[in-house]
Amino acid sequence: MSKTKIIDASRIEYGDILAFHPGCYLKELIDDMEITQDEFAKRVGTSPKHLSNVLAGSASLSENLAMKLSIMLGTSAGLWLNLQAKYEEKCIEIEEEKKLEEEKEYAKMIQYKYFAALGVVPEERRVTEKIKNLCKYFKISSLSLLSQEHFLVDFRNNIENPNIKNRVNSNAWLQTAINIGKEIDVAPYDKKKLESKIPEIRTMTIKDPQVFYPRLNGIFKSCGVAFVTLPHLPSSGIHGAVKWYNDQKVLLAISDRLKSSDIFWFSLFHEIKHVLQRRKTMTIVTEDSMSQTGNLIRKLEAEADEFARETLIPRGKYLEYVQSRIFTEQSIKRFAEMIDVHPGIVLGRLQKDKYVHYSKFNYLKTKYTIIFT
Repeated sequence: MSKTKIIDASRIEYGDILAFHPGCYLKELIDDMEITQDEFAKRVGTSPKHLSNVLAGSASLSENLAMKLSIMLGTSAGLWLNLQAKYEEKCIEIEEEKKLEEEKEYAKMIQYKYFAALGVVPEERRVTEKIKNLCKYFKISSLSLLSQEHFLVDFRNNIENPNIKNRVNSNAWLQTAINIGKEIDVAPYDKKKLESKIPEIRTMTIKDPQVFYPRLNGIFKSCGVAFVTLPHLPSSGIHGAVKWYNDQKVLLAISDRLKSSDIFWFSLFHEIKHVLQRRKTMTIVTEDSMSQTGNLIRKLEAEADEFARETLIPRGKYLEYVQSRIFTEQSIKRFAEMIDVHPGIVLGRLQKDKYVHYSKFNYLKTKYTIIFT
């Protein structure tokens, strides 16, 4: 419910703030003089229409009218100009309060402690300071901008029936990744080198994160890729994103949404393909249950999905395996060992293709949790 109350056209009340237009005082003065508005207009030397607009609050009291009033009434012109200035100040204050109330609604959608835990904003309890800190970090004038459908990307939300909260948090997560990636020094982008490192990256699926992550990060830096891993931001629905900063540097960001290793590796190779596609004018976001729009987006996503599937589990070997129709824990492990990937990746593919129910063998998967330091 709006806090704004229009007492009359020249008086506005918003909460505890009152804005009185100079026309209010002129009305009282005309009543005290017991003359009509038309006669007052003649005496002060202005048109009846202009005076009526000033009295109604729809026109400002000008310097010229202030000077005429000062002569006619024996006051200073500054008196009337100050009344106009105070009215305008109060109107600005009212608009700021309205904006703050709107910003508070958007701030409620964002988990501030997530960003404080990352160390990108200070700890804070006051909502007004939270809003200022987030706007400063995201480099925006209003949190409401994060709700715009095409703010950072041609938005395709991962979440079924996305709402404003989903858009706000997806854009917030992506902007955070962009900001962090900007601070990472990398070598000039080298497509051939990145392609040559894909087999090595694939072998990391069977290694512990403490072992593979430093090497993976080093590979990406040497290829011109700023690799950013961030914890999942509630309501964001993003698995990963690719954005080119310039011709020689690209961001590849990954979230630990759902925290499953098979999703992490599929998302990683999916995003690597987007890097190799080198769509420098696009920011490509990978999300769950995407409702994709546009032939180009669909083509790029299909290519990235196919690349990730084929890189992790070669089609020929996979088809040969599923024809056996034997999907036990032992067979999954044997096949994974044969193709040299983590068994959780094989299980995830079988579940995706509906050969195995999502409730089966999930202990074969490894959980990854990203801790930003």
